[in-house]
Amino acid sequence: MSLQQTIEDTVRGLGLELVETERSAGGLLRVTIDLPWKSGDPTDRLLNIEDCERVTRQLQYVLEVEGVDYKRLEVSSPGIDRLLRNELDFERFQGEIVDITLKAPIGVAAAAGQVNANRKKFRGTLQRAEPAGWQIVWTDEVAVKPGQRVSAKRAPPPAHVMAFALDELQSARLAPMVDFKGRRHSVPDVSEQKN
Repeated sequence: MSLQQTIEDTVRGLGLELVETERSAGGLLRVTIDLPWKSGDPTDRLLNIEDCERVTRQLQYVLEVEGVDYKRLEVSSPGIDRLLRNELDFERFQGEIVDITLKAPIGVAAAAGQVNANRKKFRGTLQRAEPAGWQIVWTDEVAVKPGQRVSAKRAPPPAHVMAFALDELQSARLAPMVDFKGRRHSVPDVSEQKN
C-alpha cells in the first residue's frame, strides 16, 4: 500500500478528510486535513487543534508500524487559502472569492477585447455555470484609498464572467480574504447587467 493511501485510510478512519500530503526535504511529512463535507449538510463545527492532535498520534503509530522514514510530522488544517482539488470542493465553496490559474491563457476569442488575452490568473466569485461547469465573476474596480472621495455619479465597473472546466485549471485556491471589521465583499450580480 502506498504512503498516500495509508495516510488517507488513517485519516478517514478518524472521521476526517485528507486534503493534501506533502513530503519536503529534510524529512518533513506534512498532512493537511479537514472535516468531511456533503452537499446540503449544514455543519457549524470547525476543525480544531484536538482533531489535529488525534490524527498526529494515530499517524505516528501507523507510520512506525509501516516503517515509513520521516523526521518530522506536521498535521494542520487547510488554512484560509485552501486548495480546491475536485468537484466537491468547488460545490462546497461556491459563492466564495477564489484565485484560479489556467493552464493556458484565455486567448483572443474569449477575451473579446475586455481582458488581456494572455491572462491566466483571476480572482473573483466562484459560481455554478449551466449546464455542468463553473464560472468566475469579477470586476476590475480600482481600490479606493482611505480618505479618498468617490463621486456618487461614478458608474460601477462592469462585471466580467469567465466560464471554465476543472480540467482547464492549473490551480484553484480560496482567496485569503481577512476582514477584521466583519464586512462581507459584495458579489456582482451578472443577471442584471446586459452588454
